[in-house]
Amino acid sequence: MYLLPLGLSKDVYAGTTSLFFTVGNATKAVPWLLLVKPTGDVWTLMALCVLAIPAGVWAGWRLHGSLDQRQIYRVCYGLLVVTALKLLWDGVSGYLV
Repeated sequence: MYLLPLGLSKDVYAGTTSLFFTVGNATKAVPWLLLVKPTGDVWTLMALCVLAIPAGVWAGWRLHGSLDQRQIYRVCYGLLVVTALKLLWDGVSGYLV
């Protein structure tokens, strides 16, 4: 959300967000594994998810190459609106219960 109004090139924007989420998730993974002690089913699910990473990277690379900068920013703002609406819905529905 912070990076969108800066108008970075699509390459810099994609690289920055990818690095941010990679570092953030890697930072959380080790303490989570130490605290949770995953079962065999969880390890299997994690292995399947790791196998899905190359497909996600390939699809993202193709999408990034096929959209121009303006289209990428439109998609990002659209996803931001969907996320905001979902969070608002969760807040309102939790308040009403």
